Amino acid sequence: MARPETTGNPVRIGVAGALGRMGRAIGGAVEGRTDAAVAVAFDRPGTEGQPWRGLTLGGPDVAARCDVLVDFTTPSASAVLAESAAARGSPALVIGATGWGEADDLRVFNASKRIPIVKSGNYSLGINVLAGLVQQAARRLPALDWDIEVFEAHHRRKVDAPSGTALMLGEAAARGRDIDLDAVQVRARDGITGPRPDGAIGFSVMRGGGIVGDHSVVFAGEEEVLTFSHSARDRGLFARGAVAAALWVVGKPPGLYDMMDVLGFRD
Repeated sequence: MARPETTGNPVRIGVAGALGRMGRAIGGAVEGRTDAAVAVAFDRPGTEGQPWRGLTLGGPDVAARCDVLVDFTTPSASAVLAESAAARGSPALVIGATGWGEADDLRVFNASKRIPIVKSGNYSLGINVLAGLVQQAARRLPALDWDIEVFEAHHRRKVDAPSGTALMLGEAAARGRDIDLDAVQVRARDGITGPRPDGAIGFSVMRGGGIVGDHSVVFAGEEEVLTFSHSARDRGLFARGAVAAALWVVGKPPGLYDMMDVLGFRD
């Protein structure tokens, strides 16, 4: 995505979880830009006052001093930040946490009725194009003849599985077949499992080493196999996508958006 030109003041970006891997990457992605600047940053309680990229870490209350807050922390922390922002009426949010449960998901959805929120399992341009291709393929390849399996691999420190991106790809496949993913997903296999159910969307997971993120979606027929895949080589690509989302969401009406909206793939 091309970097937008700016003729006014830079967008003031806040970074939640600033000491984390993605928090540091967001800071790097904003550095040197003329259309955006990191205005505030914070991390866990007890980190207030620490230096961070020319700033001093504050607490969550400093979010009131930015136009948009980028948050790659945890679902529970993201839900709290979303509710606080909704109560104030600002800032807009870009949320990249994964491992969502129904309760925290609902809290963010309710907050989006008052502020604009971009929430995505992956901020990569390539992954979002991949999701669109998977949806189209699932629409055209009948479930009785083509099995779908989503493979994903991440570093050993990742705590949730399947990844948010894998679930996003599974959702894309389910949309293509006009079904509910919850009704057909298979997340684990062990022992005598019996034959694969017709129409199932399976998930296979690897954790190890320093893998940034590899995802593949396999459509397996009896006589041919079609595979879509994406490999992330640097977390900077996710940070750049999140910054693009941050610039896009400022000034948007309240609502819950995703990267398909940001990239203009959805009317």
